Amino acid sequence: MVLYLDSAIVTEARVASKFGWISGVTTNPTLLAKSDLSPEATLKELSEIVSGELYYQLTATNFDDMMAEAKAASKLIGHKIVLKIPATATGFQLVSHLSEDIDCSVTGIYHPAQAVVAAEAGAKYAIAYVNRATRLLGDGLKLVREMAEVVQGSGTEILAASVKSPDEAVATLLAGANHLTLPFSVLQAMTTQELSEQTFKEFNEKGRGIMY
Repeated sequence: MVLYLDSAIVTEARVASKFGWISGVTTNPTLLAKSDLSPEATLKELSEIVSGELYYQLTATNFDDMMAEAKAASKLIGHKIVLKIPATATGFQLVSHLSEDIDCSVTGIYHPAQAVVAAEAGAKYAIAYVNRATRLLGDGLKLVREMAEVVQGSGTEILAASVKSPDEAVATLLAGANHLTLPFSVLQAMTTQELSEQTFKEFNEKGRGIMY
């Protein structure tokens, strides 16, 4: 299991990188638009901060332009890159041409059949938008569960995005997701629980240690 930061805010990436348990950063066009820097400058900064994978989502829509954008992004980011390629007919075709040379993920999957094609095309990851799928389809966890079942043993792993709370994060993992990408606020929320705080406050008030 791997946890990623889902953000293109450089300051958030700097803080998250110090947590010690974040394995990379995922971005998308909407997140890049929120950065104060240009997409190119943002990705360069993130690449310097992130020790693991850095995801970039293609915005071109036809095969030749997508191929050119993929090569430009790979040159910009280097070996850390994972391309996020839309789950479209053209996107799947692109994955089949690139997956041997560049790690690819297929993003925006809303049907397990798309996960099957992603696996056959050689994608490293199949990405489900959990909360969004629940809003649009009625059950994002069911989508994750079915995706996990159909790609089992293929080498393609399920990366879950659009996860809005610690409870949804845990439910998504229980449904079969291999990895999660989470907003900064959710990553922070996963580290705290009121009862934990209360328990250790009591220990410290009533007990003694070697320093205090």
